[in-house]
Amino acid sequence: MHNEPAPLTPHLRVHRDREPTVLELHGEIDIVAALEIFPFLDAATGRTGAQVVLDLRHIEFFDGSGLRLLYRARRRVLAQGGQLHLVCTHPQTLRILQVTGLDGLLPPLPTLDEALGQSETTSGSV
Repeated sequence: MHNEPAPLTPHLRVHRDREPTVLELHGEIDIVAALEIFPFLDAATGRTGAQVVLDLRHIEFFDGSGLRLLYRARRRVLAQGGQLHLVCTHPQTLRILQVTGLDGLLPPLPTLDEALGQSETTSGSV
């Protein structure tokens, strides 16, 4: 049986069993949620060679604050020579990623298994 990690905030669970680290976002990702998430995001993305998956499958709302989280995670992981993968299936969030062009920089994957598989098979960075 898989143990669910305790939420670090109402909006975030982190799975650290192995690489990559999975940051699972929940609920409404607005400025308040982003401020709660930033310290955990920075801890996960600030290590040399970090492998991180951002899982957006459980979000209900995503605004510019959420986009800043994604851009920040990408910038920090790339600066440390790591990898970042994004899991997203929510149509409105996918549309926001497309309109902003972030889907070209951080292509969303439909499943966590696919993101974890990409992390194991890719040697380059996003």
